[in-house]
Amino acid sequence: MSRMNQILLTRTAPMIGHLAAYDNNLTAIIPDLYAGLDVVSRELVGFLPSVFRNSNVERAAVNQPVVYPIAPAPTRFNVTPAMTVPETTDVTVGSGQLTISKSAGYEFGWTGEGQRSVSASTGYMTLQADMFAQALRLLTNEMEVDVATAAYKAASRATGTSGTTPFGSNFDEMADLRKILDDNGAPATDRSLVINTTSGAALRKNSQLTKVNEAGTMMTLRDGELLDIHGISIKESAGVAVHTKGTGASATTNNAGYAIGATVITLAAAGTGTVITGDVIIFAGDTNQYLVATGDTDVSGGGTITLAKPGLRQAIPAAATNITVTNSYTGNVAFNRNAIHFITRAPALPDGGDSAIDSYMLTDPRSGISFEVRLYAVYRKIRAEVAAAWGQGVVKPEHVAILKG
Repeated sequence: MSRMNQILLTRTAPMIGHLAAYDNNLTAIIPDLYAGLDVVSRELVGFLPSVFRNSNVERAAVNQPVVYPIAPAPTRFNVTPAMTVPETTDVTVGSGQLTISKSAGYEFGWTGEGQRSVSASTGYMTLQADMFAQALRLLTNEMEVDVATAAYKAASRATGTSGTTPFGSNFDEMADLRKILDDNGAPATDRSLVINTTSGAALRKNSQLTKVNEAGTMMTLRDGELLDIHGISIKESAGVAVHTKGTGASATTNNAGYAIGATVITLAAAGTGTVITGDVIIFAGDTNQYLVATGDTDVSGGGTITLAKPGLRQAIPAAATNITVTNSYTGNVAFNRNAIHFITRAPALPDGGDSAIDSYMLTDPRSGISFEVRLYAVYRKIRAEVAAAWGQGVVKPEHVAILKG
């Protein structure tokens, strides 16, 4: 090949950042990908690093159920001496389902003219790196919101006051929150509470955390870090959900009566409005705040509502019992890691692949989630995309609780 042809080939090869398309690899821009993560503004992520992540779902298609086992309770027996071993009660293993509910990404493209207009060059403060970081940010935010919404809607019970920021003067809410998890049998390890920044600010104003002689450390005062309280690790998230309550008013139970542990409650034909999933309700004579797993679109016609497991902590008498739907609230969530599952993988490719010239798995240091970066070379243009497939669900509602704000 002549020197002139070499020059023409070099000048006409499309470029992305300092990567030549004919190199067919992303290696050259990997430093820029990670450098951009430190430059672009990022919202706080608290749920994704705290829940159980499962990336072993490669064979699952979008909206295809992934089945997981649920261990049954053992059968109680009385010890009675005998000449033979007692017959064992057969065990029925339950199951639940999660799905990959989304497969999405963000893309951007470069033309030769577009690249020249921004004077692309080497170095880690490139526009290209920032665009990759923005894509990671937007995907991570969407995942965080999805997990936060699933978590609060499937929690067991709640504590705190709707519309009132917790930690105003003390940590009493943390003791109440821990009590819910303890009463429901949640493991004492790997517990987290994810709160919004308003609650985080209230915590940082508490002298018990900022006074070194009381806190035993200057981490909160100097670095702003939130300390563990009552064995629960506290994190902040921009994805904490705000629940708007249903319109239900003056609803009552029927006259059947319900035992401790009951989850399906039949309503009398009384009251007005709706009770929706995520509502927090209180039964007359019972101070527990229960989460509604399945609501009723019109309480005036009776119907049923379903409480999240483990159900009633106090029996409802065989008489019409008033139901109060508490006000709308901010859903700060406490949970054991294994109670909430987040499943993820790269978007599926057909057998034989597609026309991408290269791909790379990039891990976001804020969330710990891996995303697939792919490059496509088309006519005088390069297309870059960052994508992932994911789903989430609460597999153990008993080990999730709400701190209302």
